[in-house]
Amino acid sequence: MEQNNKAVPSWWRIAAIAAICACVVLGVLYATKSDASSQATTEATEAAASSKEAESNEATGANLSLVGDGEDPLSLWNDDAPLKKELISYVEAVTDESSSDFIPVEDRVATFDFDGTLFCETDPNYFDYTMYLWRVTEDPDYKDKASDFEKSVAEKIQDQNQNGTKYDELAVEHGQAVASAFKGMTIDEFYDYVHEFMKQPMSSYEGMTRGGGFYQPMVQVVHYLQANDFDVYIMSGTDRLILRGIFSDPSCPIDLPLTHILGSDESLVGSAQGEEDGLNYTFGQDEKLVTGGDFLMKTLKENKCYIIQREVAKQPVLSFGNSSGDFAMDNYALSNSAYKSAAFQLCCDDVERENGNEEKAAEMLADCEENGYVPVSMKNDWKTIYGDGVTYTGAEDAELAEAA
Repeated sequence: MEQNNKAVPSWWRIAAIAAICACVVLGVLYATKSDASSQATTEATEAAASSKEAESNEATGANLSLVGDGEDPLSLWNDDAPLKKELISYVEAVTDESSSDFIPVEDRVATFDFDGTLFCETDPNYFDYTMYLWRVTEDPDYKDKASDFEKSVAEKIQDQNQNGTKYDELAVEHGQAVASAFKGMTIDEFYDYVHEFMKQPMSSYEGMTRGGGFYQPMVQVVHYLQANDFDVYIMSGTDRLILRGIFSDPSCPIDLPLTHILGSDESLVGSAQGEEDGLNYTFGQDEKLVTGGDFLMKTLKENKCYIIQREVAKQPVLSFGNSSGDFAMDNYALSNSAYKSAAFQLCCDDVERENGNEEKAAEMLADCEENGYVPVSMKNDWKTIYGDGVTYTGAEDAELAEAA
């Protein structure tokens, strides 16, 4: 049996080598092109995000670049501010696994009030009061449809704005009036209405819209807690759908799941449900949820504790508020807690940069001393309130009125 010892022709060797080299060259070229394309895509994405942030800042009048500088998470707070010292010390202790104060991630719950705690409280009234007043007295698509009850609530708000008149029943009546004045809207339509109202100018400020009223130092607090694995919840007397409209807007500087936004409640029904009771009605596949026109609950005082337990199912370890309506939530955080806990209350003592009230602030300071809450002085603790480009003009108006 003969063995074939013929050598492979040299031209086959040359062709094989050439093919291998071509593959290598093509691979290098493809990888280079892919890297360049990837880099271009990344740069385009970053540019788009930067552009969107700039548009949001311009729309709200807020300088969000002030929120955190990477080195000092609470850079907008003066170093001697009690909250800055105590909160940083607290967070360092409860996030240290070797500390006796360590809190597991799943139990790090912080609750915040909204108006006057995270956001401009009164200009000249709460955001939801102001939006309701616009709906009933100025909205060309609705003002002529407003009921006598809705108009009477609007008149009380106007009297409160102009004369400071107090109405004990107004909180609940306003909730009822909001529910009826926005009856029949889908959730998205409601959010869109809120988003449009947020674009209106804030009356006592230059360079700020209705949606731009976030306190920048408090935004830093939220970001700081989120960076340390705290679950943050908003507990407010403001209507839940209005709040979720604010927090779903691209301009909002705080990123939270809407399930963490817990405000006062109004009814929701199927779009074809009419007056039929929900126990007797089956939602159809071609329907949408719409606002039902009924007010259910005002999330203030003890009701905040109820909502926290019902929807969060955990006792908070941190609580932040600004009024007596938040004391129940504060006390819930401090009462018989399994962990180290703390409560903070804002004092509206800045009348130069914000529409503060020194008498009210003094009362809050006394309440903090009596109840063991950590006070926050907007005047003495904060380097800024709303950021660069925002000027409070109400102080000038007050001086002119006093001189007259």
